[in-house]
Amino acid sequence: MVSLDDLRLEWKDVVERISGFVKGMVAGAKSNGVVLGVSGGVDSAVTAYLMARSLGKDRVMALIMPDSEVTPNEDIEDALLVVRELGVKYEIIEISSIVRAFSETKIFKWGDKVAVGNLRARIRMALLYFVANTKNLLVVGTGDRSEILLGYFTKYGDGGVDFLPIGDLYKTQVRWLGEYLGVPENIVKKPSSPRLWEGQTAEGELGLPYEKIDLILHSLFDLRLDVKMVYSMFGEEAVNRVLDLHSKSAHKRTMPPIVRVRL
Repeated sequence: MVSLDDLRLEWKDVVERISGFVKGMVAGAKSNGVVLGVSGGVDSAVTAYLMARSLGKDRVMALIMPDSEVTPNEDIEDALLVVRELGVKYEIIEISSIVRAFSETKIFKWGDKVAVGNLRARIRMALLYFVANTKNLLVVGTGDRSEILLGYFTKYGDGGVDFLPIGDLYKTQVRWLGEYLGVPENIVKKPSSPRLWEGQTAEGELGLPYEKIDLILHSLFDLRLDVKMVYSMFGEEAVNRVLDLHSKSAHKRTMPPIVRVRL
């Protein structure tokens, strides 16, 4: 039987491996450092802690980008707690006015919450790359392996980054790593949410808790167990839900297809 204990790692080794990778990426690009969005959630908090540890606080820039229509005050407070505790440079950019500027176009539809939510993610991406371009920084992604395999991210939004330091860690592992790094407990244990619309939660949208999702993903993609065996452990409905999300989001994990016209 697969259990959460199977996902435990030597966190000291994980941090050293990620730090070496980050230093190599920054040196290879001849950049001055990194910029990332800090939302108040566990993924961005853990990533910020890793960046500060890897590069030093002076080479890390954070953007806190709330939308007053959907972002709870507690998320802003938690994001501020992270950047102030780390001592990194940061800016707060309220994006609601930018969203409203898009709403003035005739194609805009407030009623399509998914489209508007994805727009928010893409606005944040654009702001991160603007800062990156003006300061010679790399944009750090905060997505984890659970989100990547499920396609639970916005294409060319939070998926538009230069590298993903926690992209090989499942959500459950990110929370454990957060505990190891000393991320505030309320952030480590906070329910995950992209906050792209009011009331959104990741597990509510996905339909399963991350502890179960991660074990299913681990069984399918790491252990490569027969799907019938995975059915027997976690239930056919839950496993098919994970497989369906993975299949439908395949386009998010590949470059756009090119028509080959030269024989």
